[in-house]
Amino acid sequence: MGSEHHIRRWESGALAHAVTDPFGQGPVPWLRGNVTYFDDTGQVVPWYVEPGPPEPEAPAKGTRARARAHVPAPRTPSGPRSADDVRRQIKGFTATGAAAPGESIDFHITVDPPQEFGVDIYRIGHYSGDGAAKITTSPRLSGIVQPSPLTADRTVSCHHWWLSWRLQIPSYWNTGAYVAVLTTADGYRSHVPFTVRDDRPADLLLLLPDITWQAYNLYPEDGRTGASLYHAWDEEGRLLGESEAATTVSFDRPYAGAGLPLHVGHAYDFIRWAERYGYDLAYADARDLHSGRVDPTRYRGLVFPGHDEYWSSPMRRTTELARDGGTSLVFLSSNTMYWQVELSPSPSGVPDRLLTCRKRRGPGKPALWREIDRPEQQLMGIQYEGRVPEPHPLVVRNADHWLWDATGAHENDELRGMVAGEADRYFPRTPLPEHQGRILLAHSPYRDTENVLRHQETSLYRAPSGAWVFASGTFAWSPALDRPGHVDTRVQRATANLLDRICKRD
Repeated sequence: MGSEHHIRRWESGALAHAVTDPFGQGPVPWLRGNVTYFDDTGQVVPWYVEPGPPEPEAPAKGTRARARAHVPAPRTPSGPRSADDVRRQIKGFTATGAAAPGESIDFHITVDPPQEFGVDIYRIGHYSGDGAAKITTSPRLSGIVQPSPLTADRTVSCHHWWLSWRLQIPSYWNTGAYVAVLTTADGYRSHVPFTVRDDRPADLLLLLPDITWQAYNLYPEDGRTGASLYHAWDEEGRLLGESEAATTVSFDRPYAGAGLPLHVGHAYDFIRWAERYGYDLAYADARDLHSGRVDPTRYRGLVFPGHDEYWSSPMRRTTELARDGGTSLVFLSSNTMYWQVELSPSPSGVPDRLLTCRKRRGPGKPALWREIDRPEQQLMGIQYEGRVPEPHPLVVRNADHWLWDATGAHENDELRGMVAGEADRYFPRTPLPEHQGRILLAHSPYRDTENVLRHQETSLYRAPSGAWVFASGTFAWSPALDRPGHVDTRVQRATANLLDRICKRD
């Protein structure tokens, strides 16, 4: 108990977020430094635990008190160190959403203390197993300390930061998911993800869930100022829950911690796997779907690769029209389209820079889609059931279906650890979408946080338009495609069967 007093206040936010995703962010190829170290008991300790003096344990009767094992000072890392949200050694964000070749990306970056810094641009992909490739490097840039974030009703914004660097995207760059790696002269590092898109036709359009990423963003994770749609802090540095969190969050701020969004690894897992096997992918953000910049008729399928919990009405309307027009839908996570949200302009008038979800608080409509008589099952065929505190096996059903062809899976086979994080299922009292055929491909029992027995299901149906709609019903599907330690060849083959049919490869 003594060591708890030496844990910085903002650690509570990191722990609160960590429990929502059993897979973490996934491998980051350009990170070479070790930002953890071992305490006296041999346990790995994160960088944000401060060392403290030994505290005496209560002595047993007739014995002398002895010092309790304590956390030593961090060892000097072998590479760049991760910036944090208190000292803000280097933090940044982009002032635009996805951009096309020929357009530009504006970076707003703070550096404390002021010094030179550089930006390395990486593109996520397979790249012979490396997971990413360096595309370009900025010139040496002069860093300044930007003003403190502005706050209003728990909404945190850095829209007043000065422009630090403008990246002109060359016409020859491939579309895709990119990460800007920011590194100071004295070796601190942070990240800024962004997307390069275009309007060319492709077999599959990958939609990165930037709206959900921002909903979870607790920046600045400093024990005082930061807020997400899940958490905030009080004046004493105590972490507050959802009922006292922000109802509006801004895209004009860095992501907390190392600068990569929570759950970002799920999308990157799919990208690495799909590019390895040559699928024809186009890229866009969820905000592109919201704003109408996505034309579904250009694609055979829309792929939602990661945790995609927050949807606006235009997003849902466009996706339903896509399905009704013959474009297939692939949902590779769970808890999709749970909350209804609104997007609005920033104080300076830039569209879609503020995200609002009242979560049953204040005026306005209920925030859950199922509470306004538009349950998510009417689009996906299943809907959110609840959290899965410990990984459970996914139990195969209807193993003679073409999705399971050549996977080696048999009826009632258990795919270890494939029901994890959160789970969806079919709700019999909730209407299904119109379909020409529907099948459940997994039915997996698990115990929830209160030890109640529940079940997960994986769904596939064919819409009257001929579009396929697949919903995995579990967080674990995308990590099973390419995450070290989580790969399942049966899931890889099943996903290939699905995409090949959508892309008419069969």
